[in-house]
Amino acid sequence: MQITKQSIIGDVLDYNSETAQFFFEIGMHCLGCPASRGETIEQACAVHGTDADALVKKLNDFLAAK
Repeated sequence: MQITKQSIIGDVLDYNSETAQFFFEIGMHCLGCPASRGETIEQACAVHGTDADALVKKLNDFLAAK
């Protein structure tokens, strides 16, 4: 799976639930909420005031190492 800023958070979590740790790091502790699972990474990062490009890189690097 190649993750982009337009990737849906729920899809990323369904692909590999271990990615949740990276969302927790940015303060996104509401991963069980249906609304948050439907957001793009870019939308979530905007709400949480963090860099979407940095999160996407972390996620892709993590998945590439698996």
